Amino acid sequence: GTVKESGEKHKGSVEIPNLSEENEVDDTEINVSKKKGEGDVLKDLMRTEGTTKVREALRDYLKALKTEFTLGMILPTKAALGQELAAEQKPSGTTVQDSVSPQSLDIVGVKIPTVKILMREIFNSPAEELYSIFTTKELVQKFSKCPAVIEAEKGGKLQMFDGCVSGEYAELVPSQRIVLKWRCRNWPDEHYATVALNFKDMAAQTELQLECKGVPVSNEDSTRQCWKKQYFEEIHILLQQSQDNLE
Repeated sequence: GTVKESGEKHKGSVEIPNLSEENEVDDTEINVSKKKGEGDVLKDLMRTEGTTKVREALRDYLKALKTEFTLGMILPTKAALGQELAAEQKPSGTTVQDSVSPQSLDIVGVKIPTVKILMREIFNSPAEELYSIFTTKELVQKFSKCPAVIEAEKGGKLQMFDGCVSGEYAELVPSQRIVLKWRCRNWPDEHYATVALNFKDMAAQTELQLECKGVPVSNEDSTRQCWKKQYFEEIHILLQQSQDNLE
């Protein structure tokens, strides 16, 4: 860094010894040191204003890491191939069922082991409104918080989350069913899962039944998190905001 008055450059370092998802950013240690010589003013500035700036950068960095993980950009470790692929999870909130089909190793497209994911979620919305959230560009961009390509017709293109998710619409039955060719960017080239979204109207609510066939085994957890965090939870927030605005 440079002290403005003199223009003289000084070298030092910033060490962050305990960066972890278990620690809040504000609890993170930030140690500032400098090489011998002048420049205490710069060192003091780094310990005060600099520490605040570093924490702001860390906050953005950790948020970006979590977003990438939920979009499948970081591969989770997976049990050895051939182990039983069954998972049991207790339902929470409005989740009715969230399970993996133990029949597992389908071979789809590229010759890699894949798994089928089944999920169910109840939304406080009529089926027609929920269907439009998946097929209307403006609404997709609202819940995904990113520019999107949404061509809601058979063979129409789909691109979301800055290109992390892409595919095309294979079948559309208004207010009832959507079938997608769907993939995450870090999957093997040209490998797509088949995603079926079935909308079960329950008066003021809708049960969304998701079946995702052909997910690479190593991407099972990140794909589940993508649908839960990036789709379902964000759509719940969007619907709540719409309800609040009406009230």
